[in-house]
Amino acid sequence: MNNNNRWHPWVLTVVVLVTAAGAPTLAQEAPSGLAAPVAAPPAGVAWSSLSPEQQHVLSQFGSQWNTLPPERQQALAHGSQRWLGMSDAQRQQARDRFSRWSALQPEQRQALRSRWQRFQALPPSEQARVRENYRRFQQLPPERREMLRQQWRNATPAQRQQWIDRARSHYEGHPGGMHPAPHPSGPAPHH
Repeated sequence: MNNNNRWHPWVLTVVVLVTAAGAPTLAQEAPSGLAAPVAAPPAGVAWSSLSPEQQHVLSQFGSQWNTLPPERQQALAHGSQRWLGMSDAQRQQARDRFSRWSALQPEQRQALRSRWQRFQALPPSEQARVRENYRRFQQLPPERREMLRQQWRNATPAQRQQWIDRARSHYEGHPGGMHPAPHPSGPAPHH
């Protein structure tokens, strides 16, 4: 089995996952001064409009393509474009993420979806702060990260809220908006 065919099932699954979470919906804008029309249903994607490379990535759907909902066709077409634009390292990263995702229980997947939706609802400045805190957390030694995770898991909801409140108050008073991740075992460090 050559290298391209060996990963074909993974490619398909990763494309589905990449697109399932954020399938774009298309709505028409009304010309200014006119009432907005009822949103037109999304247009499907013709199989023949896909590039040969996209058709190869999505070949498992080829025989049933015309029966898929238009939103699904759009999402799969978009995901296949993203996949084809990835470097080998990015593709491997996507495969690794899919492996971890596949190992999760349904309730764990739902919890992650909920967290992602909450993150997306944050204003851009808050998203940047969360990303910075995550980056800093990832730079900690593995033992320290695991210890902090364990402390979080063992904390009561009241303790967790206290840590969150402490981190927020530290963030609000910190120039530039960035601050270290909250330290569960004590007050946030002061600079």
